[in-house]
Amino acid sequence: MTFDLETAANPQGLRRVAIDPVSRVEGHGKVTLLLDADDRVHQVRLHIVEFRGFEKFIQGRPYWEVPVMVQRLCGICPVSHHLAASKAMDQIVGARKVTPTADKIRRLMHFGQILQSHALHFFHLCSPDLLFGFDSDVAKRNIVGVAQAHPDIAKRGVLLRKYGQEVIRMTAGKRVHGTGSVPGGVNKSLAESERAALLKDVYQMIAWSRDAVRLVKELFEKNLAFYEAFGRFRANSLCLVRGDGAMDLYHGGLRARDADGKTLFDHVEYSTYWDYLLEDVKPWSYMKFPFLRSLGPDEGWYRVGPLARVAGCDFIPTPLADRERQDFLAYDGGNAAGATLGYHWARMIEMLHAAEGIKDLLHDDDITGSELMTRGERAGRGIGMIEAPRGTLIHHYRVNEDDQVVRANLIVSTTHNNQAMNEAIRQVARQYLDGKKLTEGLLNHIEVAIRCFDPCLSCATHALGRMPLAVELVDADGRVVDELARGGDE
Repeated sequence: MTFDLETAANPQGLRRVAIDPVSRVEGHGKVTLLLDADDRVHQVRLHIVEFRGFEKFIQGRPYWEVPVMVQRLCGICPVSHHLAASKAMDQIVGARKVTPTADKIRRLMHFGQILQSHALHFFHLCSPDLLFGFDSDVAKRNIVGVAQAHPDIAKRGVLLRKYGQEVIRMTAGKRVHGTGSVPGGVNKSLAESERAALLKDVYQMIAWSRDAVRLVKELFEKNLAFYEAFGRFRANSLCLVRGDGAMDLYHGGLRARDADGKTLFDHVEYSTYWDYLLEDVKPWSYMKFPFLRSLGPDEGWYRVGPLARVAGCDFIPTPLADRERQDFLAYDGGNAAGATLGYHWARMIEMLHAAEGIKDLLHDDDITGSELMTRGERAGRGIGMIEAPRGTLIHHYRVNEDDQVVRANLIVSTTHNNQAMNEAIRQVARQYLDGKKLTEGLLNHIEVAIRCFDPCLSCATHALGRMPLAVELVDADGRVVDELARGGDE
């Protein structure tokens, strides 16, 4: 973390403080704060400074390459992009419904992804803040410090993630950037030896996941007032749900609710998502700002991910996770379910659901079946949607008669959460930084708020219109003598 306390180039003469880079997240981003002479906060913004033009450079590629190519967006959640693109390409090849074996292998792969990603984020990236304190010694506040002070917790985090990666390896061919899911189905099922190997440890993974849920609950109980107030804000929410309202991380209809829990739309077929969601662009970030079309950009922004899913579904279709969900929603009159730090609690409930889901699928004989592929009438457009670890993920493609991708639009989980993350850090700045002399520990409060959302910043930056650009001409003394700016929508 670096501090930039030079006077910002603005007419108010405000000082600019930069947290650059934001640490313990996937990808590159920074936060800027504008403060006056009394250290009062005037502006807080999360800037995504990493530009990756996947929506452009996959144009011209044959459609069957896309499920493998788009995984290169990320090394943490490649399976999510792999499956979302495969679901979109199912429509291109006319596979309106894949075989039972293909469906369950994909779901197993996805549960492995949820398990390993949630374990990585909670145990490796967030537990140092939660176990030691947000302003604790920075030399200790890391995974090495956790391993020294809480070796059992660190070990379980490592082994939970390892198990999830083994599920991915056996279903996708590799732990990272596999090839198991293809347009129309999958290219392999599970061997009996693989099923046996995964069954051997799955009950231990369930037990450790239950312990992780209890750990977060205990952290809330010890710091209830602080945890519930930290970075709290009201927001709409968006997630996929199954036809009966259950949580479904692989497939479902779109459900949106307002901050009071009122349903705005429900069970919407996601192949027409543009009738419900639009994207805004701001000149100070490469990341787009989605919003609900019916409410507009100012009131229609929303949050996605574990908190939105656990609170937004009617039930979780695995018994242990659903019991934990009910306790979470009822805790302290429901206040924990609206807390920004409640993301961690919800995330561990989902990790438990993933472990239970893996167990159920391993007992299903379809996962060792031989019918892997489906074909049908070709189409020119495909939309795939899935609930990635971080939230709702949309892949939208158009393919021409030569099998080439001619248009792509990706709206990733972190993009959906863009405005919500900005709201969270504004609240934290007002609560803990306003009028105070800044320290590393206080600035870490801003980063803690961002980490609640488990952002994948490298996934979140693509292309829409013209890239925002700002150019400053600075003389030898550091004074800005001229400047030129271009907004993304100009």
